[in-house]
Amino acid sequence: MSLRQFEYALAVAEEGSVTAAAERLHVAQPSVSQQIRGLERELGVELFARTPTGLVPTAVGRAFLRDAKVAVSAARRARATARAGAEELVGELVVAVQMGFGTRQLPGALGALRRRFPRLEVTVFEEPSSAELERLCRRGVLDLALMAACQRSPADAHHLGDEEFVVVLGAGHPQLAADRVELRELAGEPWVRFDRDSALDGVLSEVARDHGLAPTTAARVSQTATAVRWAAHGLGATLVPASAVPHGYAHLVRPVFPAVSHPVIAVLRHRAGPAETALLAFLRQEIWAQPAFSAPV
Repeated sequence: MSLRQFEYALAVAEEGSVTAAAERLHVAQPSVSQQIRGLERELGVELFARTPTGLVPTAVGRAFLRDAKVAVSAARRARATARAGAEELVGELVVAVQMGFGTRQLPGALGALRRRFPRLEVTVFEEPSSAELERLCRRGVLDLALMAACQRSPADAHHLGDEEFVVVLGAGHPQLAADRVELRELAGEPWVRFDRDSALDGVLSEVARDHGLAPTTAARVSQTATAVRWAAHGLGATLVPASAVPHGYAHLVRPVFPAVSHPVIAVLRHRAGPAETALLAFLRQEIWAQPAFSAPV
């Protein structure tokens, strides 16, 4: 087996066809087909099944592709580290960010990273679940994860700061007359909430428990921008990090009392290379809200 075969198999899985994979890889279609057939012969299994909509990984294929992705990512990182010079860094950096956290800070840090290393390719995706982020970190798929601190946070996580949470209310809501909304005044309020396994919904559940609220769920959404828009239309209140509020909704946002904030951490892969180390340094330079009191880290 070769790294090229792994890359071809991943491309076929992502594109759904040999033709599309070949176009993406800038190689001839027969070359991709040959490599996939050779890989299946060597493994003694069928990696893809033909369906009316294209090629779909089999159950065995899905398991193989998960490990193939880890191997390809590791190889790309190794190449990047080997080719890194004093002023040049090439390769790929894979970053996962927990939905709603670092919305303002991450783009600034990534912009600074790209200006310093213009040949570095960065792939960023959002993941709402803390458990899934932890699993991806353990498997070595991620170079850096930006996430909310939780009980399962690694001991070597880097504390960046704290995200302040604010409440978003519908136009005309009586609590908009206050500069700061007392949480007890939101008792009985319907809420626009997030997926149950997300860190954002975990924050609201903790706030409700600590302040004797019994939030009724008006809707559950997967994106902070959706929650803000729906709250603005009066579907219910929502609690989001201040940095995640889209432009144009500031007049419907209020801080809460007692203040709600949550620590944000960066988790780097084991034996982090120069790219993720540089990104961590840029993240530290961004402005993070500081709580009135925080435990030492």
